[in-house]
Amino acid sequence: MIGVVTRRLMLLDTASLYFRAYFGVPDSVRAPDGTPVNAVRGLLDFIARLVQDHRPDDLVACMDADWRPHWRVELIPSYKAHRVAQEAGPGAGPDEEEVPDTLSPQVPVIEAVLDAVGIARVGVAGYEADDVIGTLAGRAAGPVDIVTGDRDLYQLVDDARGVRVLYPLKGVGSLQVTDEDWLRSRYGVDGPGYADLALLRGDPSDGLPGVPGIGEKTAAKLLATYGDLAGIMAAVDDRASKLTPAQRRRLDEARDYVAVAPKVVRVADDVPLPEFDPALPAGPARPAELEELAERWGLGGSLDRLLSTLRK
Repeated sequence: MIGVVTRRLMLLDTASLYFRAYFGVPDSVRAPDGTPVNAVRGLLDFIARLVQDHRPDDLVACMDADWRPHWRVELIPSYKAHRVAQEAGPGAGPDEEEVPDTLSPQVPVIEAVLDAVGIARVGVAGYEADDVIGTLAGRAAGPVDIVTGDRDLYQLVDDARGVRVLYPLKGVGSLQVTDEDWLRSRYGVDGPGYADLALLRGDPSDGLPGVPGIGEKTAAKLLATYGDLAGIMAAVDDRASKLTPAQRRRLDEARDYVAVAPKVVRVADDVPLPEFDPALPAGPARPAELEELAERWGLGGSLDRLLSTLRK
């Protein structure tokens, strides 16, 4: 009997990686016309190294088609509010994320280069890259490596299904491999438990207020004692539970937040994805277009290294 061949899938939190590339590669890396391309070249180098080191069969560059979805903001208005660009006022359309001036022009170049190389690039209107990642990870038949600098995606870690997070410590040559053992040793929770932990603790970087007075250690202890968020809230109503008076009061006062926060904090797993081919290409999908992009933007060794790695 011929065994079923399982394919290893790598999912890139693309914005997280190109932000890291932008701040990690000097802006003296420029195109022939003087335009900075440090994020472009840095991301290409990241992808080449990831493919070389981990040899995925399939790879998807997941994109933020909407970095601050309205349905999340309706539930928690402070969600990512501090990141909204100042000029994006009333009547200005969708919120624009505050991004360094020399990074914004590089994003369309990144998209064009990925498309010309033939690397699948997926973003869906009304959803963040995290949601695309959550949906793809949930549908995968084989092991999944999620590459992200965003700890929110720890919630997807699942040893039984082979889903782990590769968190860059220094570039992508040094990655923290996040599995259930690591999560339990660091936070005392498993993957789904991390979402509840983050919800209770709050996250200033995402504008999530959390439950006042419930920090990370307390949240972890409550989850260890009562199992999950529902168990904790049931304990609030159970006078026989061992919650302290202060914990009971704080959680009771936070009921409105706790009721809506799970939908905001937990990544979606039902995004309507377009048809696409996730297989890593052995060569450029659009060679002439890629050659033109390489010349215009001076992609040089970064693109050569990626193409060489894909051919192996």
